[in-house]
Amino acid sequence: MPSFDKHQKLFLEYLESSLPRISPENLYRPTKYILELGGKRIRPILTLISTEVFDGEIKKALPAALAIEVFHNFSLIHDDIMDEAPLRRGKQTVHNKWNVSTAILSGDVMLIWSYELLQQYSPDISFELIKIFSQTARKVCEGQQLDMDFPNQKNICLQDYMLMIKNKTAVLLGFSLSIGAIISKATVDQINEIYNIGVELGLAFQLQDDYLDVFGEAEKFGKKIGVDIIENKKTFLYLYVLANSTERVRNEFNYWIKLNPKNPNNKISSVTSIYRSSGAEDAIKNKIEYFYKSAILKIDKLELNPKKKKYLVEFVNKLVNRSF
Repeated sequence: MPSFDKHQKLFLEYLESSLPRISPENLYRPTKYILELGGKRIRPILTLISTEVFDGEIKKALPAALAIEVFHNFSLIHDDIMDEAPLRRGKQTVHNKWNVSTAILSGDVMLIWSYELLQQYSPDISFELIKIFSQTARKVCEGQQLDMDFPNQKNICLQDYMLMIKNKTAVLLGFSLSIGAIISKATVDQINEIYNIGVELGLAFQLQDDYLDVFGEAEKFGKKIGVDIIENKKTFLYLYVLANSTERVRNEFNYWIKLNPKNPNNKISSVTSIYRSSGAEDAIKNKIEYFYKSAILKIDKLELNPKKKKYLVEFVNKLVNRSF
């Protein structure tokens, strides 16, 4: 079986050869810019892995893998506009480097490009790919809207949060795995099951992001620790404390949430301590473990060559442990 590095190299070569080099320059330069910002390319690599384990031709899956990466980056351009974010992966966001109008239009053309890539397949396969892609794209938009609504809503529960991250993040990982299976002409049951595996991986992945933002190491995580606490972001940890703590702990938590100090170190350390003592830390770790184990069990039930199951499990371990 090819290694993760080989899949990544193959995709990056295809991406480089596919970057837009046409006019008008002010439309396509921003799309090229964001696609060259980097990242681990998890979603397209999931497609290549799925194609491989279901005995498909990896090179045939490259346009679909690129469609996923283009769509993902389209969503990042628009998310950054909505969040008024100045940086993406340590570099200027598209709307900051150019302007909002340019960013919106460049994002729009990336969405169209995604559909064009999926139309390169035979009519029967293309129909299935575009159908599930459209369903996924709608879910991502719904998840983004829920995320935007959360700061202004008081009565958010953990179930609301899980639905938001499922739609905003997890369904795209499910789609990434399922299209490799579709291209490989897997059975309907296999396609559905690999989709569910991807969704559970996406949920574990996002919850781990929540966990690492508070309890991770900046050098390993690649991001500043405590940003969610500074921004009072309503994550799993935040909502768990409100739902499962005593009134005294909730009052203390709300005290720190209302503060906006110039030096946030005390706020970060105090909220982190509450996350530990309230059981929120253990709860999120258990939730991550639940989705991870569920995904592994589903892989074990797939009708696949044992070596290919093992390869899929190895990648799941890499993904959950952030070891690539």
